[in-house]
Amino acid sequence: MRVPPLPGDQWSDQERAALAVLLPEHRLNPRGAGNALATLVRHPRLVRRFLPFSGYMMMRSTLPARLRELAVLRVARLRGCAYEWTEHVKLAALAGLSEEEIEAAGRGEAADEPDATVLRAVGELERDHNVSDGTWAALGEHLDERQLIDLVFTVGTYGMLATAFNTFGVEPDEPGEPSEFERPGAGG
Repeated sequence: MRVPPLPGDQWSDQERAALAVLLPEHRLNPRGAGNALATLVRHPRLVRRFLPFSGYMMMRSTLPARLRELAVLRVARLRGCAYEWTEHVKLAALAGLSEEEIEAAGRGEAADEPDATVLRAVGELERDHNVSDGTWAALGEHLDERQLIDLVFTVGTYGMLATAFNTFGVEPDEPGEPSEFERPGAGG
């Protein structure tokens, strides 16, 4: 682990304020934040600016939750990010994906549209940093313009996070401990 989670006895008002943009005050502690946020909070100025955007991508995006989670799962597998995969398997299940669909998404496979097209777009974005005209047109049959934009930003955001988590050595949270976004009233 290159950048470990910040221990609770080292949290100051600055770290708590940085996370307050996303999390209610009563959960501003290392255990409630999980390994990712407790690691990122080591740079409070950055995290205070990044979390509103990240929170939008996770909870307020126009992209349907199912498609968002398919995209994130594929990014996590392509980037080899254990933290992102572990957390988003739980979120994908909450979004209605079955275990089989989750595992297939990791391989870039889906039986139905628009799932298959979204996974193809993720593969193209990760490989080519662009989406082909054919895939864009196929996406347009299922998504409106804002959803298309949100899809591209979802892939980019979670690709960046996977890179950061892998580089810092962020480990998955303990099994059975719900992520901050699975808790009732989480997010906004």
